[in-house]
Amino acid sequence: MKKFSTKMVVTLGLLVAVHIILSRFLSINTPYLKIGFTFVPVFVAAYFYGPVQAGIVGGLGDFLGAILFPIGPYFPGFTLTCTLTGVLYGLFFHKKQTWLRILAAVLVNQFGISLFITTFWISFLYGSAYWPLLISRVGQCMILAPLEFVVMMAMSRAFAHYRKEVFA
Repeated sequence: MKKFSTKMVVTLGLLVAVHIILSRFLSINTPYLKIGFTFVPVFVAAYFYGPVQAGIVGGLGDFLGAILFPIGPYFPGFTLTCTLTGVLYGLFFHKKQTWLRILAAVLVNQFGISLFITTFWISFLYGSAYWPLLISRVGQCMILAPLEFVVMMAMSRAFAHYRKEVFA
């Protein structure tokens, strides 16, 4: 595990701030659906630092965003899901990025974590029936999966040249 340097802590803090802005102000939010680019700062943390740091960015970004700019009631299950997504991205992206690893991470995240686990949390929180809610959320995953894949591929290629220079 990497030592937390001052540079890393500052960078992670900035990524948490970007996560909050993307999540609370620049995404489409309804009680049952959320479409946006909150995966970008989590991907950056995963790419450069690893699973622990990406989990911190995802979890802390969700927690602070929910406390500072609430959209609905705070629910720790969503924070757990965001943390899990960061850890997943860190495991897939930290050492090696290929189109297959990016595709696998996106599919596991969208059709595993987001579709099943987040739907469970929404069902639990709002008392909605799980299966009809799950079916209604498939569209969100179908929209976000290709979007995430394309953005992560582009960012991975762009970051390849700067990995050691910028975030050493």
